[in-house]
Amino acid sequence: MKPKISPLGDLALLIQFGDEIDLEINQRVHTLDALLCADTIAGIIETVPAYSTLLVHYDPLALTYEKLSDWVNAEMDRVESNATRKPRQIEVPVRYGGASGPDLEWVAAHHHLSMADVIHLHTNQIYTVYMMGFTPGFPYMGKLHASLVTPRLDSPRTLVPSGSVAIAGEQTGIYPIDSPGGWRLIGWTSLSLFNPSRDAPFLFSPGDEVRFVVEAMDA
Repeated sequence: MKPKISPLGDLALLIQFGDEIDLEINQRVHTLDALLCADTIAGIIETVPAYSTLLVHYDPLALTYEKLSDWVNAEMDRVESNATRKPRQIEVPVRYGGASGPDLEWVAAHHHLSMADVIHLHTNQIYTVYMMGFTPGFPYMGKLHASLVTPRLDSPRTLVPSGSVAIAGEQTGIYPIDSPGGWRLIGWTSLSLFNPSRDAPFLFSPGDEVRFVVEAMDA
């Protein structure tokens, strides 16, 4: 099934593969993004992959909407045949609960589980990094076990420490820098997710597989 292609003003084109969090859809998004970046079409300014869409910013003086949309349609056979790749696997050590995860107790009570049950469910999944966003290096990962699908905070915190491991809806993520945030904090990792002085500033990339492992549980 070909994606829906539509203009977004006169400087961008939106390619929509679906409207849900789905691994196969997300793989197609990132495959098309990789093909577009590899072909280095003159006039492309920036690409922004998300869960199920790819936004392409372009210079209308160098590239027309029609030419770009024709390219996308022509590349779809390559997308379908290259949409799977061997993912990189990353383990994330986590200190759960206490000062490291101030919302763990609330999450457990909300789901009528023990805190140990929440930790077990969170660490018993392998998560895919679907997209990066919000702050530099923030990985949106899914999906959570159905028993852990949890609402966001009613009012976001003004400061969430870097390294905080959090959940919201059917997603889990890690705050790479100190920032505001409305996700439920259940733990903390010492891993550095964002370092602009590294050759690869972000620890994670879309498509990576992530497993959380228990480093400790704060009292």
